Amino acid sequence: MNTFLRGLARGLVGVAFAISGQAETAESAWMALTGKAGERPAFAYIQNQVDVPNVLIYGDSISIGYTPGVRKALDGQANVYRLHLNGGDSGSFVGKLNDLESAMRAPDLTGRWDFDWDVIHVNVGLHDLKYVNDRGKLDLENGELVTTVQKYSANLRRIITHLKTTAPEAMLIFALTTKVPPGSGGRIEEAELSYNAAALAVLADHPEVTVNDLRTASLPFEQAGNVHFKPDGIAAQAAHVAEMIESHLPAKH
Repeated sequence: MNTFLRGLARGLVGVAFAISGQAETAESAWMALTGKAGERPAFAYIQNQVDVPNVLIYGDSISIGYTPGVRKALDGQANVYRLHLNGGDSGSFVGKLNDLESAMRAPDLTGRWDFDWDVIHVNVGLHDLKYVNDRGKLDLENGELVTTVQKYSANLRRIITHLKTTAPEAMLIFALTTKVPPGSGGRIEEAELSYNAAALAVLADHPEVTVNDLRTASLPFEQAGNVHFKPDGIAAQAAHVAEMIESHLPAKH
């Protein structure tokens, strides 16, 4: 759902609540943001517990896979939120995060997000290194690269600057992009290596940002011809990400 449609959906929800005489709630705003995706466990509405830290997961379909497992592993230790949709390429990070924040922190919401992020875990890359044609389909032969390595570096610098401005107290964790196996349509095998090298070069200027080597942790679960993972791989990723986040959680509020 694009920004216009998300705004329209939220506006319609607001109109409905105004007609009913009820205040719009954070849960209804979340439902408007997620749409049908809200039926999936990764996009479940999270009721904030004020006495534990707040975690935000930003990422693509890889993160969608491991989000429920991270929540389970950190149950009672943190409120684990995630982006309301697939994070896609690095160039869309700031806009999508702004959409989330503006919707869920709106001052007129009952139960609005009035807390700060304690930990933010980010993974972007798999959508940057893919080739797509003019119909938006994966196409290695006739498509164009979504993001060059040079542009990826610039995007990561912009992401870090944005997060340090909007969430200055948050601990930042950046996950390296998982492997592109042979035969993955629309992507060149191991293209992630150059993107991860670029990310590490950027992060060398920001030693306060923790690097999560999710690529190495995921290698035993690689599937030929598929950048995604089976349940055992997703479970391993969830355990790995949860451990990384847990090690950066502050004391309970």
